[in-house]
Amino acid sequence: MIAFNKYYNQFNIFSISLVVISLFLLTFKGLNFGIDFKGGTLIELRSTDSIINVSSLRDNLNSMNLGDVSVKNFGNETDFLIKFEINNNKNIIGEIKANLDKSFGNTFDFRRVENVGPKVSAELLKSGVIAIAVALTLMLIYIWIRFEWQFSLGAILALFHDVLVTLGLFSLLGLEINLSIIAAVLTIVGYSMNDTVVIFDRVRENLRKYSDIKIYDLTNISINETLSRTLITSITTLLALLSIFFFGGEILKGFSLAMIFGIIFGTYSSIYIANTVLVRLRVSQKTVLRDDESN
Repeated sequence: MIAFNKYYNQFNIFSISLVVISLFLLTFKGLNFGIDFKGGTLIELRSTDSIINVSSLRDNLNSMNLGDVSVKNFGNETDFLIKFEINNNKNIIGEIKANLDKSFGNTFDFRRVENVGPKVSAELLKSGVIAIAVALTLMLIYIWIRFEWQFSLGAILALFHDVLVTLGLFSLLGLEINLSIIAAVLTIVGYSMNDTVVIFDRVRENLRKYSDIKIYDLTNISINETLSRTLITSITTLLALLSIFFFGGEILKGFSLAMIFGIIFGTYSSIYIANTVLVRLRVSQKTVLRDDESN
């Protein structure tokens, strides 16, 4: 049996540090919002000339005063993804095409052009924040109904930890936040809650079964009893996400990376945050029995 409970204090300090650092980053550095949330234009290009690279293409576009321009390879060395801020020039795509043809010859195929206006991007950002808030609220209600309030508090703290630390990492690394990242965060919320509920179910069963074991040791027993299920689920999910990250192309990198962070933090928080709350609040057999009697 692995003695997870020996490290409750150390990992609690580690988690608090991560949350504080994440809040600091989110407050003072902020997030790198993509076109979905701040508006702008996205162009997907394919070149027939393998000599053209990201650096030469970026220098050419910067000479057009487009504002903040992002250029990166998209899939392979001849595919490029270009993003730039909102431009009031209605013929900007035509001007970009003319400029590229003049500089590099007629070597580019404009495969995709997307525009997102400021009003739409603001609405998307608002909708994304509301979606995350509603998901967390509904999870709180579900756990509050299903378990005692101490369990609910532990589950919600674990959820907030996972979301904050994942967003903090994105802020630290300067990774782009778009609609797919919001989808990943919502998926992380569901995954983390599922893992926590499995352990909590076993904790409550063991509280009814063992009247002479303190919650400090009983949470450790419960974690070990569900460990094989937790590891199998986490590892198989991570293998799929790593495949998507390395072979799924540029568009899926952000989504898969957010999911990878979330799965790791979700598994960790189920053990070292949700369960340590039960220990700190000194949940006992009386807590569960009292709730059973009230039902």
